[in-house]
Amino acid sequence: MATLREIRTRISSIKNTQQITKAMKMVAAAKLRKAQENILAYRPYAYEIRDLLSHLTAVSEDLSDIQLMQQRPVERVLSVVVTADRGLCGAFNSNIIRKAAKRPDDFPDKEVALYPVGRKGFDFFKRRDVSLKSHKINFFNDLSFEDAIEISRNLVSWYKSGLFDRIEFIYNEFKSAVQQNIIVEQFLPFVPEPEIQQNEQLVDFLYEPDKLTIINELIPLNLNVQVWRILLESNAAEQGARMTAMESATDNAAELIDTLTIYYNRSRQAAITKEISEIVGGAEALKQN
Repeated sequence: MATLREIRTRISSIKNTQQITKAMKMVAAAKLRKAQENILAYRPYAYEIRDLLSHLTAVSEDLSDIQLMQQRPVERVLSVVVTADRGLCGAFNSNIIRKAAKRPDDFPDKEVALYPVGRKGFDFFKRRDVSLKSHKINFFNDLSFEDAIEISRNLVSWYKSGLFDRIEFIYNEFKSAVQQNIIVEQFLPFVPEPEIQQNEQLVDFLYEPDKLTIINELIPLNLNVQVWRILLESNAAEQGARMTAMESATDNAAELIDTLTIYYNRSRQAAITKEISEIVGGAEALKQN
């Protein structure tokens, strides 16, 4: 049985931990507010440029010369795994890592390589027998559009050179502070949105310059935009997951403190009762002598 001093020490330690988790929750909440504003403001633009490009490709006849849209037999696959640079965010990282680790099973007899974006994914996969094409870590604290451009440029280069036949992203999509959805999204080759392709009432326009020139200019821009959207989605989802995890940790600490306090009071009461009983017993013994 733990002594009263040990119980007091444990209660004090948990209270200190509770203060830390409460502070981390407040920091994550402030970061979440900013990250949520960024992704909600950027989504309409990202979706609109993707839909515009899908519309252009739907009304264009010959797209065989557009290299980034050419469908090749899939022999080599690259999965870009977007995790966080830090932990303490619940199952945010582990869910993505688990999904990415099972991805080679979806492509039997194919070569599947990984491109970890975020330190947690890189630290996990570098110690395992998986093929890592490259990695990008320690940048989410100072996230910028240049990071998206760098990632997109690498992916486009690898696809054009024939190094990979399919490139996809695995990331957490932000829904709310308590909900994130794991998304597997094809990045290259570029595939137009199916609902736009199947629409029979597409309206065509006059173009200057010609359609193919515009499409060739828009595809790289769209790829940059979509990578930036994915990074913003993951960042917002991370902050939401961290805030929720720290809130849960704070609540659990409070419950544990209450439980230990009750146990401490009962143990203290039992110790006092025992001391009183010993004193009374000693006094009675003296009287009999």
